[in-house]
Amino acid sequence: MTVLVPESLEEALDVLARTPDATVLAGGTDAMVEVNFGHRHPRSVVSISRIAALKGWHHDVVESNVRIGAGVTYTELMEQPLATLLPALAEAARTVGSPQIRNAGTIGGNLVTCSPAGDALPVLSALDATIELASAAGQRQLSIHDFMVGVKRTALEPGEIVVAATVPVLAGGQCYAKVGVRNAMVISTASAAIVTDPEARFVNIALGAVGPTIIRARDAESWIADRVDWNGAPVADEVAREFGERVAAEARPIDDHRSTAAYRRHAVSVLARRLLVRALRP
Repeated sequence: MTVLVPESLEEALDVLARTPDATVLAGGTDAMVEVNFGHRHPRSVVSISRIAALKGWHHDVVESNVRIGAGVTYTELMEQPLATLLPALAEAARTVGSPQIRNAGTIGGNLVTCSPAGDALPVLSALDATIELASAAGQRQLSIHDFMVGVKRTALEPGEIVVAATVPVLAGGQCYAKVGVRNAMVISTASAAIVTDPEARFVNIALGAVGPTIIRARDAESWIADRVDWNGAPVADEVAREFGERVAAEARPIDDHRSTAAYRRHAVSVLARRLLVRALRP
């Protein structure tokens, strides 16, 4: 196996242009599991862990958004001031693995792995993130909804890497929660992220682990936007309950070794109800 460790983005893209089938390695928390279990047999690896241009983040106060480099780790997502700017992303990061995994795993790796159970992905979907991609031929931007195309499948072209994700900073409440078979170091059985904006008057909710990729419950979003008191009154119990039922109706869960489809549908209903109340709490 050939292992290359470029120290600049330009060098990495040049290497990938010459070896487009190389495995790009960031934190390795997903890729090495597949290698260890024999699911992947890379002949060449390009480690991007030393590329400083991928590791930073920037808050644009004028545009009211945050650009997060693909090499930013889960641990960094949990730290201030980023955790205050993007609280749901910080909550999602906090649920990932152990401290060692959070120190190594990156937001870019979560995007490229594109598992339906990826913890950062429902938050990025709810925030309508823009994903920045680069190759030796140039750069392009995609909506996260176009970037994720299926189970562990993305719109990445050969020789292309994720450079950053840009998300808005919103005025409303936002949160993330998941259900698993235990309380820590667990892959999601079902997850949900909700973000709100009282100025634009919307509620966005995205679901993880209940479909082939992350699902936006857009019908439920449209329904709840007209039933929220945007002046700050608490959400009525019956409204929250129906919202949860409507969200669950848009899920597409399956039976597998972690859960049944019926339980997953019930779980996202409960998660949606609870997150709505928490996000809109006065």
